[in-house]
This record gives sequence, structure tokens and C-alpha cells, in this order.
Amino acid sequence: MNDPVNTLATSAGYGQALPQAERHRVLRNTYWLLALSLLPTVLGAWLGVATGITRSLTGGVGLIVFLAGAYGFIFAIEKTKNSGAGVPVLLGFTFFMGLMLSRLIAMVLGFKNGPELVMTAFGGTAGVFFVMASLATVVKRDLSGMSKWLFVGAMVLMVGAIINVFVGSTAGMLAISVAAIGIFSAYMLYDLKQIIDGGETNYISATLALYLDLFNVFQSLLSLLGILGGERD
Repeated sequence: MNDPVNTLATSAGYGQALPQAERHRVLRNTYWLLALSLLPTVLGAWLGVATGITRSLTGGVGLIVFLAGAYGFIFAIEKTKNSGAGVPVLLGFTFFMGLMLSRLIAMVLGFKNGPELVMTAFGGTAGVFFVMASLATVVKRDLSGMSKWLFVGAMVLMVGAIINVFVGSTAGMLAISVAAIGIFSAYMLYDLKQIIDGGETNYISATLALYLDLFNVFQSLLSLLGILGGERD
């Protein structure tokens, strides 16, 4: 299920531009917190796979739990991002997202080459991040105009993903996964450029946006690899 929940976090815009030293501080803190946020994600995914706690979250029930939890956490993060509670709430969110991801991971691990597919999706996501981070440092033009087009694309993607939850089309899932990889890779470039240019002034908000970009790219890559490359015993 590809749900572009980061549209809520990215649609509100960014603050005033920061001096160069402050931009570097925000970027550095964002990278550290982003790396830290992966630990609860892995823990949540491992717990979900090991216990099967999310196995019953299918169809409409799974969609409601995911959207309610994700948007609830995003709202809480935005409310606490300027306080000491911001980081713990963000890490709680990443644990929840790992838990929600565990059902897809468990399905892929059911293939004979499941572990290889998971590692390929992880490597591919890391590769996308490296490319987008590199581009963000060399692109000189202002990319703020991308925001409205990315938002529209993400909303269309969300509607398509919700419809496909009930339709269950494999072709639809393939199309959504490919589109999600493209849209959230572009979102990654946009969010990184905003930090580098000083448009994003809060490292917790910056981490949230980048985490959701990475999550959606990884989830979509894993879905795509599972559909196209899964080998059954």
C-alpha cells in the first residue's frame, strides 16, 4: 500500500531562510536524527514479522489503522517539533511505520529469494537518497515551484492507492509503485534542497519529510521487486 502521508507534512510550506551556519546545523541534525529514526523502524518491522501482529490488518481495516495512526503521529510531531517531546514522538512514529511495513516485509520474506529482495530494496533506496542528496548540493535553481506539482501528484497517488486496496489489482499496484518511486524521489530532492537553501528551519520537520520520502521509496521498491522478482519454492 503506497500512502503518501508526507503530503500533510510538506503542504504547509517552510519558514524564513537561515544564515549559512544555521543551514549546516539543521542539515547535520537532520541527518543524525534520520539515521536514528531508522532504528525504531527496524525494531517495529522485526517485531511485526516475528509476532505477526499486523497480519490481520488487511483491506479497509488495515487502511484505516494506517492512515489514522500515520496522520495522528504527523499532527503530534508538528505540534511538538519545537519542544523536548518532538524527538520521542518522531521516534514513536517511525516505530509505528516499521510495524505497518512488517506485513509487506513478511510477504516478501515468504519468497525463496525474499532476503535478497529486501536487501535490494534497501540498497536501491540508499542509492536514490545518495543521488538526490548529491543533486541537491549542485542544483543552483530554486525548486520551490515543484511543491504544488508534487503535492498534486501525491494526492492522485493516494487516491489510486486507496482504490487499489479494495480492487486488489496487481497491474494497479505495479503502476502505483512505479509512480510512487518517481514522485517521492523528486520529493526527496525538493526536501533536501529546502534544507540546503535554508527554507526549512526545523530539523524535526525536515527529518519527518525525508523519512517519509525514504519510507515510500523503500516500500514501493519492495512491492515492485516482490511482484516482479519473487521466487516461490
